[in-house]
Amino acid sequence: MSKLVDRMNKRVAALSPSSILTFNQKISTIPDIVKLTLGEPDFNTPDHIKQAAINAINNNDSHYTNSRGTLGLRKAATSYLSKKYGVNYDPETQILMTAGATGAIYSALTAMLNPGDTVIIPTPIFPLYIPIATLGGAKPIFIDTSDNGFILSPEKLAKVIEDNKETVKAVVLNYPTNPTGVTYHREDLQKIADVISKYDIFVLSDEIYSELTYDGTHVSMGSILPDQALVMNGVSKSHAMTGWRIGMICGPADVISEIGKVSEFTITSATTNAQAAAEEAFKNGLDDSSAMKAEYIKRRDLLIKGLSKAGFSCPNPNGAFYIFAKIPAGLNQNSVEFCYELAEQAKVAVIPGASFGPGGEGYVRISYAASEADLNKAVDRIQKFVADKAKAVD
Repeated sequence: MSKLVDRMNKRVAALSPSSILTFNQKISTIPDIVKLTLGEPDFNTPDHIKQAAINAINNNDSHYTNSRGTLGLRKAATSYLSKKYGVNYDPETQILMTAGATGAIYSALTAMLNPGDTVIIPTPIFPLYIPIATLGGAKPIFIDTSDNGFILSPEKLAKVIEDNKETVKAVVLNYPTNPTGVTYHREDLQKIADVISKYDIFVLSDEIYSELTYDGTHVSMGSILPDQALVMNGVSKSHAMTGWRIGMICGPADVISEIGKVSEFTITSATTNAQAAAEEAFKNGLDDSSAMKAEYIKRRDLLIKGLSKAGFSCPNPNGAFYIFAKIPAGLNQNSVEFCYELAEQAKVAVIPGASFGPGGEGYVRISYAASEADLNKAVDRIQKFVADKAKAVD
């Protein structure tokens, strides 16, 4: 080990590697395993989007862009958000293009947090917000939503804010939610906004799965609380473009300006030809997600039916492509141990619910961004696994 490692940032040293990626790597060597672990569309990027990137390369469009993103992309993105969700942002001043939604999360939290601040995070939730907040010297405050259908209760939120009003800087929302697939309707959001509007705090609204909303139309927090909401989105899930790494964050112009400083010092600007592809996605790919959504709904229903027969229960996933399934009674309720057993004995890989914070233990996250054939195989293996466990007990 290098003698210099002890002189590195102690906040980094205190972080643990991603439990999701660690688990995924450990079970990847099991022969013939069906992996329903990572959140990545299994569809290809639409051809018209790929062609836009090819055209950009052939046109030697390979130089630095404005650090906020090309104006053409920002105009296309704000037009897209307006048409889809009725939120209106100035492309010149109120939007920043980032290296994926992850870049938006990092830049926003880094720009807003001071040591000693607190960030309210409803759980179970995608855990990325936690280490980024910690790196900024802030303390996460978790609100377990598992007793309320995995929806943040405005009453709980109000109490937590009031108890920590000297330090709270932001509330995180992610919907449709990873890992539960639960989403928020307008009345839910309005009640939450009514609480937040009483305080000078941000709501960091991660809406990357907005186009994968199955029951009704996605409602953006930006349409309800525009002066305090920082809305994050991108093309990763809506257009099957995870590897292109184009995200965005929108909000008040002066706030976006500050966040832009962090992004500029971190990445300079997003990749030029990827920006050209994203511009095409926003301009001419308004309905690109429709066929994907139809397929995801079929897969969701197939999985829910098969899991129910095996004794699993789960909240109704109205968005994203995850099922957050409760481990049947009588089986190991330690989600990490259960998932290793399932991987080793049934050759099916899913993610332990404990990876997603308080309220996640006793559950597993199952991604249905996989082929119907793999999902059928996984269901058969899970059903047999549970049946064999029941026989062993008898």
